[in-house]
Amino acid sequence: MPTSITSRRHPLIEQCRHLARRRTDTETVLLDGEHLILDALTAGAIIQALLVERGRHPDLVRDARSRGIVVHEVTPALMDAASPVTTSSGAVAIAAWPAADLASAFLPAPAMAIGLVDVQDPGNVGAAIRSADALGATGVIAIGETADPHGWKALRGAMGSTFRLPVVRSEMVEVIAAARAAGARVFATVARDGILLDQARLDGPVLVLAGNEGAGLKPAAIDHADGRISVPMRAGVDSLNVAVTTALILSEARRQRARPAARS
Repeated sequence: MPTSITSRRHPLIEQCRHLARRRTDTETVLLDGEHLILDALTAGAIIQALLVERGRHPDLVRDARSRGIVVHEVTPALMDAASPVTTSSGAVAIAAWPAADLASAFLPAPAMAIGLVDVQDPGNVGAAIRSADALGATGVIAIGETADPHGWKALRGAMGSTFRLPVVRSEMVEVIAAARAAGARVFATVARDGILLDQARLDGPVLVLAGNEGAGLKPAAIDHADGRISVPMRAGVDSLNVAVTTALILSEARRQRARPAARS
C-alpha cells in the first residue's frame, strides 16, 4: 500500500529540495513529471523514492507498485515543497542513474558526438540532448562550465532523451583524446568565417563543439578543432541559440549519412 508523508521536514522531501538546489555530479538525480519518471523506468533507472500527489497519476502509481516501488502519497502542499517547479506536476522521484563512459559517446561508429562547452543554461543543455537523441547523435558531452546535464532542469528539457543516449561530463583534454581515439574529426561552431554547414563533411566520425550562449567558443577550444562550421544566416543576424545550432548541424549530418554513398 502507498505510504503517506505528513511533514515538510521528512527526509525525502528535504532530499528533493537539496537535489534541486545543487549540481548533482553524482549518480542520484531528481525527476519531475510522470513522463520523465516513466522514461527513466523504461531505461532501467532505479527509483529510490517516488512521491505522488494524492489522487493523481494512477497509471504511474500502478506501474511503480507492479515493479515493487514504494509510492509515497503527499498532499498538494507537500508536493509543492518537494517539486522543483513553480507549478507542480504532481509526481517527483529520486533515482539512481549511472554516468556513461566517455568512450560510449563515440559509439557506434561512425561517431556523431556533440560537445557542449561552457553552456550555462540547463534548458539549452536539455534541448541539445533532446535534438541529439532525435537526430541520431551517438552522445552528448558536457565540457568545462556547462550546466549539469543530470540536473533537474536539463533532465526536464531533454524530455527523457538523457536516458536514451550516452550523456557524459568530461574536460576538453580528455574529450579531444577520446575523439582522436575514435578517428573523429573535430569541428568548432563559429558565427562566421567557417565552412558553411551544407559544405562540411559530416558523414564520417565527427565531434562538434558548440559554445556558450553569449560568447560562443573560446579561442582555446577552437584551437582543438580540425575545422570550423558556420550556419548561414541572413545579413544582420550574427548568432543562433546553441540548441538550435546543434539541431541544425545534426540534421545536416543525418541528411549526409542517409546517402547511399559517401560524399566525394
